[in-house]
Amino acid sequence: MNESKAYLLGGGIGSLAAAAFMIRDGGFSGGNIFILEAKPLLGGSLDGAGNPTDGYSLRGGRMLTTDNYECTWDLFKSIPSLSLPGKTVFDETIEFNELHKSHSMARLVDSRRAKVPVSSMGFSMPNRKELLELSLAGEAELGASCITDWLSPEFFETEFWFMWATTFTFQPWHSAVEFKRYLHRFMLEFTRIETLGGVKRTVYNQYDSFVRPLQSWLATQNVHFYVDCQVTDLERHIATDKLVVTGIHYQQCGESKTIAVENGDLVFLQNGSMTDASSLGSMTSAPPKLTKQDCTSWQLWEKLAAENTGFGNPAAFNSSIAESCWESFTVTLKNPEFFDKMCKFSGNEAGTGGLVTFKDSNWLMSIVLAYQPHFINQPADVQVFWGYSLFPDRVGNFVPKPMDECNGAEILQELCGHLRFDLDTVASANCIPCRMPYITSMFMPRLHTDRPVPIPHNSRNLAFISQFVEIPDDVVFTVEYSVRVAQIAVYEFLVIDRQLPPVTPHDRSPRVQFEALIKAFK
Repeated sequence: MNESKAYLLGGGIGSLAAAAFMIRDGGFSGGNIFILEAKPLLGGSLDGAGNPTDGYSLRGGRMLTTDNYECTWDLFKSIPSLSLPGKTVFDETIEFNELHKSHSMARLVDSRRAKVPVSSMGFSMPNRKELLELSLAGEAELGASCITDWLSPEFFETEFWFMWATTFTFQPWHSAVEFKRYLHRFMLEFTRIETLGGVKRTVYNQYDSFVRPLQSWLATQNVHFYVDCQVTDLERHIATDKLVVTGIHYQQCGESKTIAVENGDLVFLQNGSMTDASSLGSMTSAPPKLTKQDCTSWQLWEKLAAENTGFGNPAAFNSSIAESCWESFTVTLKNPEFFDKMCKFSGNEAGTGGLVTFKDSNWLMSIVLAYQPHFINQPADVQVFWGYSLFPDRVGNFVPKPMDECNGAEILQELCGHLRFDLDTVASANCIPCRMPYITSMFMPRLHTDRPVPIPHNSRNLAFISQFVEIPDDVVFTVEYSVRVAQIAVYEFLVIDRQLPPVTPHDRSPRVQFEALIKAFK
């Protein structure tokens, strides 16, 4: 296998993780691994860029825990830190979180600018009964149903729903299966959802803290990176009822090129992307409303799925932007007044509070102040914070237009309205909005067969590694899902005799179950 080559189509965390597992656990030569990425940078949805002059921007920040994320930490225990000699990325992350523990004191804020009491989840007895029934239902029974098919309208007004939905970005019309999986996978978080006590953060944004050190390590292993490289098609044929990829067509710098895939070579495809067709605005312009016509990540999967049963159904995820779109924003400040006022209001120093959600906001807006600096190149006199809204198509409370028609200045006006801060507080701010039409597309109601398994039974040398792949028990919209899928595919292809880190069954712990029951009755 050492003479074989591996081609990873897409440069997201799944591909980077797959390359690392091939080298670390499979004895694969890094010089025989090729990563092809359509964008100028690797990292996929784990992005983070900018400077203090033009403003910083990141589409999002994934929640981490050390009670879960088994495959992620298995990986990053092997990747050297870029800032702490002799330490790994895992080491530096643990040390950072020991110093900066999450304990939110302003998780929900209402229209009176009052901090909402959140010790109670706000459930009625019918709410508890419905939630229990959903959590116990089998996935076959849940099928392609929505959360609203199982829970009554009043459930979506509970404190629990506002906290759970904004922590994990669920919408009422999303998949009941995915919601149930989250209830089980993060049952530990159910007991501390009001303080976000189990949430862990990386030292910087996740591009700087995860992608850069991983890419740096892969570079030392002589892995090849092709950026600005759009894969357009795969040459393929069927041999003994299995699809065999024999060539990769791509475009780079306007030139069409082909890679010959030889016998024994492997191809890993990142099928679909939750951040495809993302667009940025500015302080004076709203983000362009891009659509599927502007996408680059779905077409190849659609071609393959149309030809092969077992390769999934992309249409289940990319057919309704209105159900999968929300908008984030990144704010760069050169005056500490906003951070000072937020710390005074919330009772949390930056980096200890997590999300502050304005529950009565028409946009359902949340913000989070991370520990500073949040970017490696961020000067000491600059602060950066991030926020997002789940309902960008609704008219604001303080700005008379939908969020997705607002520029950065108008988003700051809406935020200051909820906080009752003078606009002078953000006079020097640069707010960069980001519209993401498919950001929760992996949460769309779907059947079990709508996602391919990592290596379909009718594939010989093609694996799928993305958020749109079916593996049991784990939850999408996490770094862990991408890494776990990659590890499964690599181990199966290379027949690696090492146990894959199992999903920790917190939901089967009597203690955790009892504490969750107590929480539900508060």
